[in-house]
Order: sequence, then C-alpha cells, then structure tokens
Amino acid sequence: MFKHDTRLIAPVDLPAALGLLTRLPVIVDGKAAIARGAAAAWAYPLVGVVVGVILATVIPLLLWVGVPGGIIAGLVLALSVVLTGAMHEDGLADSADGLWGGWTKSRRLDIMKDSHIGVYGVCAIALSLLIRWLALVVIISVGAYWVALIAVGALSRASMVVLMAVLPNARGSGLSSSVGRPPEAAVWLAIGIAVASAALCGMMTLVLVAAAATAVCAAIAKAKIGGQTGDILGATQQITELTLLIAVVVIGT
Repeated sequence: MFKHDTRLIAPVDLPAALGLLTRLPVIVDGKAAIARGAAAAWAYPLVGVVVGVILATVIPLLLWVGVPGGIIAGLVLALSVVLTGAMHEDGLADSADGLWGGWTKSRRLDIMKDSHIGVYGVCAIALSLLIRWLALVVIISVGAYWVALIAVGALSRASMVVLMAVLPNARGSGLSSSVGRPPEAAVWLAIGIAVASAALCGMMTLVLVAAAATAVCAAIAKAKIGGQTGDILGATQQITELTLLIAVVVIGT
C-alpha cells in the first residue's frame, strides 16, 4: 500500500508547488510529490513570492530603457499569465460561467467542467485584467511594485490553501479532489508565511483585506456548489489578487 508522507515540511514541497502553480522549469520528484499531496500546500505562498519577485524584477529594467508605465503594466500581466500558464485565469472564467450560468449545483459543476468559455467567463477575465492593469499602472508610478507584488503574490496564494481546508470538495474528481485537503499545521504555516511576507513588505493591512476577500469567495462557493473545486481555488486567487492590488493603490496613494 502506498504510504503518505506526513511530515510538516519536505524538500519536495516547494518544487511540487512550483510545478503545480507555475510553468517554471523545475524538476519534481513525482512519487514524493504525490505522497505529500495537500501537505505541500504550505508552500503555495512561497510560489507567490517567487512569481512576485520575477514580475517586480522586470519593471526597473523596462523603466530604465524608457518603456512607459502603462505598457510595463501590460507586459507584467502578460508575463504573469505566461509564468502561471493562465491556470488561475482559467479557474476564474470557469467559476464565473458555472456559478452564474447554472441554476442547480449539478448544472453549475457541469458548466465549470466544460472547456468552453461563456459570456460570464469572458467578462470576468476582461474585468480582472482591466482592474489589475489599472492598479499596476498606479503602483508602478509610485514605485511600490516590489512590496506590492511580493505581498500580493503570497497572500493571494494563501487564500487558496485556506479554502482547501475550510470547504469540502464539491465533486469527487478533478485536480482539487486529487490533491486533497491540507492538514491544519500546513494551513497555519501557509498563513504564517503570507503574513510574514506582508509584514516584511510593510503592508500588514493587506492581511485583513485578503481575509475578507477569501471569506467572500468561500461564502459564494459554499452557497452555489456546496464546496470548492480547482476552478474555485483559481478564482479565489484572482479575486483576492485584484482586491489586494486595489487596496495597495488606496493605501499607497
């Protein structure tokens, strides 16, 4: 029988999280990663930090060569999509289509599983990209991109871990079901990493904003489909991210 790895932290956790949530060329021990399952979710905020650092690094380079801030914001969004394989954007689109396009739980889940995108999904992605772009334009103009992208990256990924723990899986299959639910210690570690990242960036206020956004996403998912799926997790990351970016603009300007 296959034995699950019950350690709080394992060397494979960060590579496994990077391999799952990004398209970065990392080497992952597949057998060890499967054995860890959701126990490796504590590393999701670290993935956010890595993505945030990469995104923030390109901004001063583009500013140095004279690229306007608006174009830089667009390029940063494009790079974010490339780095993550648009996984979270896909979850947002599928969730919007399913949660608002179906009248029953089963129909909503069927729509979310469908690879085709509907009008709700198109509108959700368009509005998300627009709001994030507008926020990034302001954040870049005031020079707050380092702390913003790192703190937002960590907190928005921690929101997924929280939902994985507090909501049951809405269906018996899919990515979220196969990964499982993280142990309590892993959830608290993920929260601790995200909070520490926000504190080091001098943006502790964002912790409350992230908690509120996560709570709203959890309440909607619970009411609409009785739990969470991989699409719901991706949508939660997106909604939390754009909410946090708005908060950064409000706090920093």
